Amino acid sequence: MKKLSICVLGGTGFIGHHLLFVLARDGHRLRVLTRRREARRDLLVIPTLELVETDVHLVSELTHQFKGCDTVINLTGILNPTGGPHGDFKTVHADLPAKVVEACRFNGIRRLLHMSALQSSTAGPSEYQRTKGAGEQAVLGAPDMDVTVFKPSVVFGPRDNFFNQFARLLRLAPFMPLAGADARFAPVFVGDVVEAFARCLRDRDSYGQTFELCGPKVYTLRELVKLSGRYSGHRRPVIGLGPGPARLLARAMEFLPTPPMTRDNLASMSVDSVCHDDGLAALGIRATELESVVPAYLSRDGRERYLQDLRSTARRG
Repeated sequence: MKKLSICVLGGTGFIGHHLLFVLARDGHRLRVLTRRREARRDLLVIPTLELVETDVHLVSELTHQFKGCDTVINLTGILNPTGGPHGDFKTVHADLPAKVVEACRFNGIRRLLHMSALQSSTAGPSEYQRTKGAGEQAVLGAPDMDVTVFKPSVVFGPRDNFFNQFARLLRLAPFMPLAGADARFAPVFVGDVVEAFARCLRDRDSYGQTFELCGPKVYTLRELVKLSGRYSGHRRPVIGLGPGPARLLARAMEFLPTPPMTRDNLASMSVDSVCHDDGLAALGIRATELESVVPAYLSRDGRERYLQDLRSTARRG
């Protein structure tokens, strides 16, 4: 089977790390674009990977870096604005996908795999969801491209920013006041998400398709936070807040360097992050239960063992 030459945007993030090791396992050549090459040198353990420092928001740079590739994967996304000229939702979620399509066309690249988010819609209640929806329209609206879109619920796994973040907060706090406590999620394992990408790479039936990706169970945010405390060994009372106090808490948290909750996050949670269609089953993937994974990696030893296994897999690829 011919190996692909794949350019990956957002490959240095949580999902990207896991996906790169799987793609390397399958023997594909990888070009990963990043703003800070020196900060991502851990990826250089992957023998088929080229790590390139560039500005992905410049069409000229994308056009140059896509040369010689036959597939592009866009994983770029932010949960909250990060400041700076390229740190807002519209620039990252809506404008960048349109630039990716333009650079693909220039290089004659038809195949594009695009990461969106569950419940994204240009009519969504949050700016996050609306800009994600605009990005979907930009890629799916390109008639000369073979595009597949993935829309996961909250993704868990080693190095995630969900269970790990709540575990850190619970370690420090005597109790947890929680905004959006009754919001519903169907957490999906990162290993299942990246396997969905890998299976769709060559699958012509996936062209023009959108896959919703969810785990096998639905939980409230309150239940997930309690599981974080239980598995990390820091059980704490979780106090759900009403709408008014929840908005005040979210607004106050926006002043933190890395806010665990914002008003836009709260608006996103007004729509349940659960699947209407089982994208994993459609791809022949059996969804992994979080109880079989999360307890191990919330401990330091479990996380290190998992990462060592990934590195070993990459070297064998």
